[in-house]
Amino acid sequence: MKIVGFHSGHDSAYSILEDGIPIVHNESERFNRRKNSVDNSMQFFLDNEKDFSDVKYITTHRTGGMNKNNFMDSLNECENIAKENGGGLYIIGHHQSHAANAFFTSDFEEALIFTVDGGGIDNLDGSTHEKNQIDQAKDGFITCTTFWSGKDNKIEPLEMISRGEINIGYYWAICTARIFGLGTWRDPRGDQAGTVMGMAALGKPKYMEYFSNLSNLKSGKGWGPTDMDYLVSEAKKSEQNKFDIAASLQLATENLIKDLLTPYIEKYKPNNLCLSGGVALNCVSVGKMLDWFPNINIYVDPIPYDAGLSLGSSRYLYHQILGNPRIYNSQQNKTPYLGYTYSLSDVEEALDERKDEIETIGADDDYVVHNLMRKQIISVFGGGSESGRRALGNRSILADPRHADVKDIVNEKVKHRQWFRPFAPSVLRDYVKDWFVHDVESPYMNLAMNFLDGKSDEVPAVVHFDDTARLQTVTREENQWYYDFIDKFRQKTGVPIVLNTSFNDREPIVETPQHALDCFLRTNIDCLYFRDYGILVSKK
Repeated sequence: MKIVGFHSGHDSAYSILEDGIPIVHNESERFNRRKNSVDNSMQFFLDNEKDFSDVKYITTHRTGGMNKNNFMDSLNECENIAKENGGGLYIIGHHQSHAANAFFTSDFEEALIFTVDGGGIDNLDGSTHEKNQIDQAKDGFITCTTFWSGKDNKIEPLEMISRGEINIGYYWAICTARIFGLGTWRDPRGDQAGTVMGMAALGKPKYMEYFSNLSNLKSGKGWGPTDMDYLVSEAKKSEQNKFDIAASLQLATENLIKDLLTPYIEKYKPNNLCLSGGVALNCVSVGKMLDWFPNINIYVDPIPYDAGLSLGSSRYLYHQILGNPRIYNSQQNKTPYLGYTYSLSDVEEALDERKDEIETIGADDDYVVHNLMRKQIISVFGGGSESGRRALGNRSILADPRHADVKDIVNEKVKHRQWFRPFAPSVLRDYVKDWFVHDVESPYMNLAMNFLDGKSDEVPAVVHFDDTARLQTVTREENQWYYDFIDKFRQKTGVPIVLNTSFNDREPIVETPQHALDCFLRTNIDCLYFRDYGILVSKK
């Protein structure tokens, strides 16, 4: 029995659960190459998938624009498929879906759930919606901050805060665009709030007073700083001013998140905390929670932004409405590798199209590790593409973290982005305790934390300016190839870490072999490794 979930707002996506296990999650941006794409996810599904015989239910949620571009026609067509198979359509709330995806992918039997983003439509009692309300925001409650309790196969709302009171996501969008001149989810280059977060490490919080209204948007001073024009003028004066403003915004955000969470931690005394919503991508704040709440296990939704809503609504239906039991300790249940896997013929066809520009040789992992140790920048393509914002070894650019100049090389010649942007270390899970201050799992790069004293000197290319890193922990269960590859690097260097960044250049992560070759040929990546088939590509 299959459940197909849809999300057609920004970051549009569809997903397929089969007997509760996700087997497909496709984000439209990976295919149309437009970041944060607003797309008809129902038509995307109908065009991509061919077998509808076992699709019994479909899920979506209320979102503005569902009546545009024939979205409703496509939804009706999908609903008819489900009805023909004895099922139907369910409309699930926005934060309800975020909360469900976080809790039901965790292995926690009980947890406090915290969702925070730029806004979505829910019912105050956490119930589902009627189809005829799908595009009527006035009949729903728009919230950006919610708390839930999760127990076994149920989640229940504790509090939903009006977007008129708190809207961290939209506040950041305004600051990102106006103060820093960077893109939000409406920009062709996508949401660049992460760039602002990266700036914060180079600044001092000298502008805190201007972000005092972040915690109370009913102050009448708008959904931005108290004197936006002043901050814009200050930012234009120097790069350091921008860094200081970013540091102030980041610290104000951390203070607010801590203030929001603390009463619930004190009241419910949870052992476990689940996080979702776009603001959960603020890995610096998530990392601080390890210090704020040292006795609590923290789990972040693998896809906390809106592309994960298609999975969350489906999981809510499967567990909460249909009453199916939880799926614990299953790597299949929480794997992020839910995109397509491409065949050898797919790869060979793409290579043939660019044969005048490339050379290929047969290669194995040992050969590629040797090239990595020679300071080559290696792009890797293999297995199912990752869902989510972070490349996790299947669509990644890899480099040797032991050389400080590697960071500048990748930023300038490959990613073509700001000099201060950090790169992530992929670290073997067994060695986290030897390198970082907390021995925790971070399989989706969702938290940043400090290195142990002196250890950052050994891997300068993956260290941010505040001596932290947004790490990805890797186990053989999660990604056997990637684990074994890093372990080969460890055996030769003594360092169980490689630099990992997404295989892209100011665009969505590459999806197909053609995308991989396009990105490889227009950047200064040294080699492209189709690791499933032992093919190493270089430029002529």
